[in-house]
Parts: sequence; C-alpha cells; structure tokens
Amino acid sequence: MKKDIHPDYRKVVFYDTSSEYKFVTRSTMQSEETIEWEDGNTYPLVKVEVSSASHPFYTGKKLYVDAAGRVEKFNRRYKKK
Repeated sequence: MKKDIHPDYRKVVFYDTSSEYKFVTRSTMQSEETIEWEDGNTYPLVKVEVSSASHPFYTGKKLYVDAAGRVEKFNRRYKKK
C-alpha cells in the first residue's frame, strides 16, 4: 500500500443523541470533540441521531409519520395546470 494516503483507523466513541447511548468502535471519522471512556482512555466523540438503540427497526417502536401531509404537499407542488 502507498504510505500517507489512507485515513487514520482508530477507536472512536459514537454517541446517539436521541437515546443517550454510547459505544466504542473503530472508525476513520474525524471529530474535534473528545470523551474519556470507562477504560480511562480519551477517544474522539462522534454524535449521531440514529443508532441501533433508537432506530424503530431494532427497537420495535413505531414512529408516526405524517405521510398524508407529505402526499398533499407533493400533489400541490407538482399538480398539472
């Protein structure tokens, strides 16, 4: 492999902001924020909105989506004149 062309692959903490769930995994994501993990080491912190802890497919909880309003909005916007 060529040197200095691949991103740094290291441990990163992902934080699900909707469920307050944190987990450590390896990633190439960059972040200015850091967090001290339970093992005493400091890792970069990447905030995400959805993870397996909050996604409806994995949790079994259904989310109500206003599909009718979206359809009406689409029809109004692209209605034939």
